[in-house]
Amino acid sequence: TLAVHRRVDTHLRSPSPEVTAIMKGLLLVVLLGCVAAATACNKLQRLKVKQQWAAAFGSGDAREDFGVALWRAIFNQDPAARNFFKRVNGDDEESPEFLAHSQRVLGGLDMVIALLDMPGTDEAQLAHLKGQHASRGVPRGAFNTFKNALMASVGASLGRCFDRDAWSDCYDLIANGIMS
Repeated sequence: TLAVHRRVDTHLRSPSPEVTAIMKGLLLVVLLGCVAAATACNKLQRLKVKQQWAAAFGSGDAREDFGVALWRAIFNQDPAARNFFKRVNGDDEESPEFLAHSQRVLGGLDMVIALLDMPGTDEAQLAHLKGQHASRGVPRGAFNTFKNALMASVGASLGRCFDRDAWSDCYDLIANGIMS
C-alpha cells in the first residue's frame, strides 16, 4: 500500500515551472487566436483589402473591364436583378449609360474601401450609402449576390494572393453598415 500511495503522490504533484510556463504560453496563444477570430475585419485585414482592391480594380480602362465582369457575374447569379437597372440600360453591361452607373457604384465601393482604416469617416460614408440603397429599395439578398460576384471577380484578378477571409469579413462589415 505504501508503494501505491507514492505512485499516486507523484501523479498529484504540481507540474514543474518549465511545464507551467509552456502551458501558460499555449493558453495565451489559444486566447489570442480566439480574439483574432472574433475580430472581423481587423486592422491587418483592412490594409490587405485596401491593397488587394487597388491591384484588382486597377485604373483607366481596366476599371471598366472589371465592372463589366462584376456585373455579368451578378446578372448570371440573379437575372431578375437587371430590373433594378432599367434606368441605366442594364440590359447591356457595355452601354455608356450602364458603364457610367457601374463606375459610380464601384467608385462608392472604392471610397468605402479607402476609408476602412478611418472608422468615423467610414461610418459616415456607409450611412450615406445606406440612405441611397434604402430609397431605391435594394433588397438584402442583393448584398449577398454582390458579395459573391465581388469575391469571384477580385479572386480571379488576384489569383492565389486573394485573401478570401479578409475580403469576406470586410465586405460583411461594409454591407452590414449599408443594410442596418
